[in-house]
Amino acid sequence: MNSLTTPTVPPIPSASTPVLVVGTGPAGLTTAITLARQGIEVLVVERRPALSGLPRAASVSTRTMELLRSWGLEQEIRAGGVEVEWKQWVGPTLAAAGDAHLTSFPTREQSAVLSPTAPASVPQDHLEPVLLEHLLGFDAARVEMGTEVVGLDSRSDGSLVTLRDVETRGTRTVHARYLVAADGARSTVRDALGIGMRGPGRLSQAIGTEFRAPLWELLGDRRYCIYAVTHPEAAGVFVPAGRGDRWVYGVEHELAQEPSASLTEEQSARLIRLGSGLADLEPRIERIGTFTFAAQLADRFRQGSAFLVGDAAHRITPRGGTGMNTAIQSAYDLGWKLAWVLRGWAGPQLLDTYETERRPVAAHNVARSADPHGGARLAAQELPVDLGGRIVHVWLPSRAGAVSTLDLLGPGLTLFTGGSSASWQRAATSVPGPPLVVHVLDAITARGVGIPHGGALLARPDGATAGWWPPGTDPVAALRGTVQAMPSASHTVDRRTEQRPTWHCMADRQG
Repeated sequence: MNSLTTPTVPPIPSASTPVLVVGTGPAGLTTAITLARQGIEVLVVERRPALSGLPRAASVSTRTMELLRSWGLEQEIRAGGVEVEWKQWVGPTLAAAGDAHLTSFPTREQSAVLSPTAPASVPQDHLEPVLLEHLLGFDAARVEMGTEVVGLDSRSDGSLVTLRDVETRGTRTVHARYLVAADGARSTVRDALGIGMRGPGRLSQAIGTEFRAPLWELLGDRRYCIYAVTHPEAAGVFVPAGRGDRWVYGVEHELAQEPSASLTEEQSARLIRLGSGLADLEPRIERIGTFTFAAQLADRFRQGSAFLVGDAAHRITPRGGTGMNTAIQSAYDLGWKLAWVLRGWAGPQLLDTYETERRPVAAHNVARSADPHGGARLAAQELPVDLGGRIVHVWLPSRAGAVSTLDLLGPGLTLFTGGSSASWQRAATSVPGPPLVVHVLDAITARGVGIPHGGALLARPDGATAGWWPPGTDPVAALRGTVQAMPSASHTVDRRTEQRPTWHCMADRQG
């Protein structure tokens, strides 16, 4: 038994929930949304009385934007950001001549080819309220701010969690079949579970100044995601942090040299003037904060029925802009797998694949962020890590609007066929397991996805390929074998009460 408190008599739960999520950062909100969209009851608790008002992460990757787009949130997310080209500008000052360099995020031209969307420059304090509002739109979700975890007992049937109202100090217990720790780098739940972190916790120190000043007017058409200035007295980076000429100016310090570095508003304003090259600039300083770079990975992402996501599982430095994106994508992965198990579409062993599949990604990004040159890697190197092997994006021939192959993915399994689809359609109705929807693609789209005439491709909710078959394959044997081979796919789903397999011909979308 792991616990934060050790009562002499085990408390009797006053409530129960299939899933309890601790934390309302991007990881916690994403996990909860993924569950709620599938009708799974979820309780989210957050120690703070309100969401953070800090810009924090401001780079939303290609794959993360694809997930947000699938929820219908793309435009609302972009409304709080700025349009930039994904390049880093380097020069002595913002006013001086400099050079633009490619980054690990694809450019607008590259994005137009590989995805139905593109990366976004959006501060975290805009992203989080959008996610929270979306979550609260589901009857299955409940969010309690100002509520902290003060006790945890792990049991064979889940976790018994003691919650305390931060204001009234009143406590109650909740039984959660599954517990998701999304409570940050200093995770209370992770500590209670006895899970350690490996890696350097103090690589370096940075001072970030949030301010407002008319820098876009100075930059003109040089609208990039980050600006590195090399002025000998003001070396640092300028990062756009939302609309209204809101910026963050960051200066990194070696801990060994300046273990307690800090700046006054006057010192920060002077550095911003030097870095911008505008001697008469009067920046409006909103906040000055110090934070430590860390590159750590949890010893494991799971303890029984409890799971770690986000900073509770991995601490990633800002280099490369992967921290929040890793958190969101891992939370989505855990969310759909929990939903499958709770809906009876798969056995509990499916949850083992959360760490199997997401730990290598987190480890890669942690190591990259610890590399002083990790931020200089190009999209060709890092896009496979971000996109995660999802199916190819191809625009469908449609008069009803822009529809991508990614838009056809559903909460269950999705089968894509290219011509001669009748046998695949019949086979789909006879395969037990998760709901299976069939989409018959036109010849050009099928070719773009890599499906030969008469062949088929099976995809998971996250777009990962579960099976691919050439022409001449026995559809029934292929589908049954693949679904049965998936990690503990449930074979007891009653098709009379679950969604029946359906199919859609893309020719129907052209009229």
